[in-house]
Amino acid sequence: MDIIKIYVDEDKDTRIDTYLAEELKEISRSNIQKMIKEGLITVNGKKVKPRYLVKTGDYIEIKILKPKKIDIPAENIPISILYEDNDIAIIDKPQGMIVHPASGNYSGTLVNALLYHMDSLSTMGGKERPGIVHRLDKDTSGLLIISKNDFSHSILVNEIKERRVKRIYYCLVYGDVKVDKGIINAPIGRDPIDRRRMTVIDRNSKKAITYFKVLERFNGYTLLEVELKTGRTHQIRVHMAYIGHPIVGDKVYSNKECIFGLKGQLLHAKRLSFCHPRKGDYLEFESQLPNYFTGILKKIRRVNFEN
Repeated sequence: MDIIKIYVDEDKDTRIDTYLAEELKEISRSNIQKMIKEGLITVNGKKVKPRYLVKTGDYIEIKILKPKKIDIPAENIPISILYEDNDIAIIDKPQGMIVHPASGNYSGTLVNALLYHMDSLSTMGGKERPGIVHRLDKDTSGLLIISKNDFSHSILVNEIKERRVKRIYYCLVYGDVKVDKGIINAPIGRDPIDRRRMTVIDRNSKKAITYFKVLERFNGYTLLEVELKTGRTHQIRVHMAYIGHPIVGDKVYSNKECIFGLKGQLLHAKRLSFCHPRKGDYLEFESQLPNYFTGILKKIRRVNFEN
């Protein structure tokens, strides 16, 4: 068992679960809440509830139990590797592939494939996330950076935090987006009613900024280029729904009927640019839109032309 000790030297007036989620980046807020309820987190030697407000002078003690050994099998799953060297790899992830294992699901993920195809992977993300620097949703396709050692991992994580990694997405949304370009600056946090969803909310949220510009307008749909300035969970999907233009095929953040029989949302991580963590060279990668995405665009263009 490891013990982490934190002395609060300024008045935060913040819930302890939120405060610790910010301080302990590697532990999720839901896990922190669980640890509080199990008595693994105490304040001034006493048990508290997740809603306890942290104050100046509080002494917080966190007991970290050693995780159960998890064996993640290497699996010969085909993946598209656009670039690879001794430090990093660039993967073009297909729609429908989960990035890393989670409870009860330790097979068929990108990590299983990476363990088979890569000779080394970073360990900083934990045993369930070797090599994973950032993620894409299961049904979002496109480009991901993979780190092959902890040196590159630590630098890349900082580059993303400092917004020096440029991430460009394409998405097809419902409706006619009136402006040619815009900025969505709206904080995102966990939906208090449905904890599986994220939402725009002021309380217990994080700053989230998304840039967008219109690439093409159709009758009832708009193709957008989107750039992330922050990287919150489901950020593009939440922000698009927030401005009244949810992504086509999104079954979580849209209640609109999708006529295309999609398996997931039309959201693709198209371009990725950053400086190499060791060499410092500027790198830029681009992924072609998947066939199902381009196929739907062709259908919509045909209908628009005929009308």
